[in-house]
Amino acid sequence: MKCYTPVIYKGLSPCKPNAIKTAVLQSEQVQYVIKQLAKEMGESPDIIQEEATEILDEMGHSMQLGAVRFFAFTLSKIFKQLFQRVCVNEEGMQRLQHAIQEHPVVLLPSHRSYVDFLMLSYLLYTYDLALPVIAAGIDFLGMKIVGELLRRAGAFFMRRSFGGNRLYWAVFAEYVKTMLRNGYAPIEFFLEGTRSRTAKTLTPKFGLLSIVMEPFFKREVFDTYLVPISISYERILEESLYAYELLGVPKPKESTSGLLKARRILSDNFGTIHIYVGQPVSLRTLASGRINLCPYNLVPRHLPQKPSEDIQEFVSDVAYKMELLQIENMVLSPWVLVAAVLLQNLPAMDFELLIEKTVWLKGLTQTFGGFIEWPDNLCAKKAVTSALALHSNIARLVNGHVVLNDKGEEDGAVGEIVFKRALAILMCGNYRNQLLNVFVRPSLVALALQMTRSFRKEEVYSCFSILRDVFSDEFIFFPGISLKDFEEGCFLLTKCDAIQTTQQEIYLTDKGSVIVSFLSAMFRPFVEGYQLIFRYLSKETREAFTEKQFVPGVRNFVFQLLEKGNTQCYEALSSDMQKNALAALVQMGAVKKKKMSNGFTYNVNQEAVNKILDVFDARIPVQKPVAARL
Repeated sequence: MKCYTPVIYKGLSPCKPNAIKTAVLQSEQVQYVIKQLAKEMGESPDIIQEEATEILDEMGHSMQLGAVRFFAFTLSKIFKQLFQRVCVNEEGMQRLQHAIQEHPVVLLPSHRSYVDFLMLSYLLYTYDLALPVIAAGIDFLGMKIVGELLRRAGAFFMRRSFGGNRLYWAVFAEYVKTMLRNGYAPIEFFLEGTRSRTAKTLTPKFGLLSIVMEPFFKREVFDTYLVPISISYERILEESLYAYELLGVPKPKESTSGLLKARRILSDNFGTIHIYVGQPVSLRTLASGRINLCPYNLVPRHLPQKPSEDIQEFVSDVAYKMELLQIENMVLSPWVLVAAVLLQNLPAMDFELLIEKTVWLKGLTQTFGGFIEWPDNLCAKKAVTSALALHSNIARLVNGHVVLNDKGEEDGAVGEIVFKRALAILMCGNYRNQLLNVFVRPSLVALALQMTRSFRKEEVYSCFSILRDVFSDEFIFFPGISLKDFEEGCFLLTKCDAIQTTQQEIYLTDKGSVIVSFLSAMFRPFVEGYQLIFRYLSKETREAFTEKQFVPGVRNFVFQLLEKGNTQCYEALSSDMQKNALAALVQMGAVKKKKMSNGFTYNVNQEAVNKILDVFDARIPVQKPVAARL
């Protein structure tokens, strides 16, 4: 067995898991909440204390070196079967090693697969770094044996929703903060909250990030390092499972039997994983000159405090900053380029033309700042052929043409054919989506140029700004910098010689029409998908509805249009797109969201939705006041 001697925070000896639980239960914060609840409910504090103990027993990890060694041994065998290579930036690991010894560390990986947290723990073990304690969903506890193994390997479990349970929130928050203050181990969680089923970065969740920042705000630690980590997969383990989920097939429950049934994937090849450990970001530096910590000195530390608006805005900004750093360091494979080209040329594309377009797109991606891992010493033809071989479950070469594996039974029902085609397109789209993070700003400028049919910069920016608002849940934009994003999009289009700009106008160059057409076509599924969703809301909904009613309703609406041949936008069947569109309309005030005892209901403002739909249909000129001088 490997000799595991990790470097630790300031040379401290890690305390035992049970000692952490005891410290949490005896903390002033938890004791204060217990006394408050006992007083309000007329219960004995001992009963509330017992409930807090049960919460901790359910939640807490029990990291043991034996379990860690077993996991490391098992994972090494599995990973060698599944993946050709695992590539890591060595300088990132060295920076992390130094960071762990200086201040408490919070690891913030991207989340595309269940493999993420397993791979990261295995990596830190291999490099003799302190193993992280990992925030995991309570669902994993339903997996017999495996759930307990995860607990012993450092996982602590949180409920998906706290439902206003003050005791649970107090115990959970204090548990996380106690581990952070003691420098017990790096704390790891996913800002996205759940795995992205589309390979696009999900909008961040702020709860856990707010908790790990609090010890710094209350001067309980001098600093905290936030470490963004980008994990890129050449082929995603759950690719077909995600497509089925997006089309409404229920997600299989996490279980040990399900894990055993999944053994057949061990005979598959999932290519290469790239892990980029980013520069540790000092919370102290981020807060310097922006956050006034004095108010925290005026209230005893153990009293619960609602974060001020300034703190909430700061937490939000940091979350978006971390996600943008994750995106910046993602690695793109040749298949990502192939998928983007192929989806614009369905149902079939000449193989030689596909190679030519892929090479062209490679150059454009690099101009826009994307990092492409192109196989060493491979000509374009071999690189594309290799990508097709790895993803033969999605596309194949037939008589000199590349086609998607989207055919159902020839004599099957129309609905079955539509479903099979949607499945193939969503799986292929999962890889194209990885490119959209790099392309979103210049592409929205390109779309705005086409939709406004104007060269006036002010009008193009107004349209860009509306598109950015509408797609605010679809892509990651730093809050409040619409003009800066527009300028970045224009800069990148100028850099690739697609446009020329003056102070007042934007002009397409001779080669610009090809680039602008390609970028617009790459984002067309989102524009057309949102049009269909807005049309459904405009025509089909009159009463208040829930999300559980909305998603199948809009799916059936789109499905019928596809069956009749009235649209080719299969991606509008994706529940992810449907939920994002609804969330965007809520933020824009076109749909009203109301909290009820059993969840949320939604009411549509028909006039507001129709106005947005008219902009998308390019039936009316875009009119929106320009927030800043262009």
